[in-house]
Amino acid sequence: MKSSNSTILSIDTAQSSVTKVGITCNEHKKEYLLKTDSHRSQNLLPLIIDSLQKESLSFSDITEIEVSCGPGSFTGTRVGVSIANALGWALHIPVNGKSIAVPQYRSSKFD
Repeated sequence: MKSSNSTILSIDTAQSSVTKVGITCNEHKKEYLLKTDSHRSQNLLPLIIDSLQKESLSFSDITEIEVSCGPGSFTGTRVGVSIANALGWALHIPVNGKSIAVPQYRSSKFD
């Protein structure tokens, strides 16, 4: 599935036994699952990359990210939200409908 308008990446790491990545491209949704017992932080990005490649997409095709905020495993949710926010910031796209803002700091005498 090649992107033409909108491509949404969905991330759900709230369950401790499975990691889910979904790709919605122009109303067509495909979901990829990976059974996990631990190491979600090491498995999520390879699952996202593999999912995009299977759909003939790249990170630049993603227009929005949706991430599950729970309820569920605290650590698992934190992993999913952290990766979603990092990708959103790097790709300049919204996460759960909001742009990622970079904090602005006042200059100090040490700058």
